[in-house]
Amino acid sequence: MEHCDALIVGGGPGGSTAAWKLKRAGLDVVVLDKKTFPRDKVCAGWITPKVVDALELDLDDYRAGRVLQPFTGFRTACLGQNGIETAYGEPVSYGIRRCEFDHYLLQRSGARLNLGTALQSLRRENSEWVINESLRAPLLIGAGGHFCPVARHLGARLGGAESVVAAQEIEFAMNEHQLQECRVAEQTPELFFCADLKGYGWAVRKGNYLNIGLGREDNHKLSAHVEAFCAFLKRQGRIPQDVPDHFNGHAYLLYAHTPRKIIADGALLIGDAAGLAYPQSGEGILPAIESAMLAADVILAAHGDYRRGKLTPYEEKLAARFGERKTQAMPGVVIEKLKQAIGRRLLATRWFSRHVVLDRWFLHAGLPPLQSGQS
Repeated sequence: MEHCDALIVGGGPGGSTAAWKLKRAGLDVVVLDKKTFPRDKVCAGWITPKVVDALELDLDDYRAGRVLQPFTGFRTACLGQNGIETAYGEPVSYGIRRCEFDHYLLQRSGARLNLGTALQSLRRENSEWVINESLRAPLLIGAGGHFCPVARHLGARLGGAESVVAAQEIEFAMNEHQLQECRVAEQTPELFFCADLKGYGWAVRKGNYLNIGLGREDNHKLSAHVEAFCAFLKRQGRIPQDVPDHFNGHAYLLYAHTPRKIIADGALLIGDAAGLAYPQSGEGILPAIESAMLAADVILAAHGDYRRGKLTPYEEKLAARFGERKTQAMPGVVIEKLKQAIGRRLLATRWFSRHVVLDRWFLHAGLPPLQSGQS
């Protein structure tokens, strides 16, 4: 039976970042993922300069043979209202394709990779985890997204028992005819908020690739919302008329809702597995990366003692960075309608669109750099 210092289940940005940090500190790390890489991962897909800095990315190296689309502005609107274009005059984010981005980070991590292998069995024995009856590790990191099997093992009730945001989206390479019909500018992603403010849709162009999608807190009849959104974009002439109709679905938790058990003896969760998506935008890349770095700090400080008490500082660091976890009560109908009316008015103003929607919710411009003790 093989042995390693840490097993990470999930090879996305969170898993690869944790592997990168721990491997640089001298640990023997194995990443297990049921997919082979590069793998399809549909995502609106942009990274802010904070992600670039946290990962110490060499953008010149990354863009060699990969999509790296600078975004210098955004177009925002509430469906049915006129759009507002906000120009920054410099790159404030970069469009990436997740199939390329995730593969790049995973290869860069230097970890041992066990890809194309699902986690089929997991048990605790003598302060170690036994995985698939073939690998032993004292530390287990769940980085497998919303449906992470490690989260399930720690007690997460998957499959409808949790309050989630559901989304459907598609990304495809446009042909010459579609490129001529697409009015979404390469440097300006477009965001469209639902009239009830329970979600938003997007159209993001990354070179010749176009990503279209919509996500909602209330995922009832989500396909109908997505279909109506695409029809709206076509009527407005924003996207080609012959967009493929095979949309992919995914789900994620909002940080304050249905909190999961984050740590246990010899185990912890990061990224979407821990429900760390930002509530307003649903973005999961930056929280996944930052939670991986915080987890790595705590792991290295534990010096091989991974009892639950030694991992508790990880929960404290998450609370300090992302806020306290608590289940929020749903507002009453009258309050909800009032919030919607006010919200639609605010979304129609340039100040709110730039300083709140974009700077605060989507770009996290005011968020201080993460202080990682092991950087």
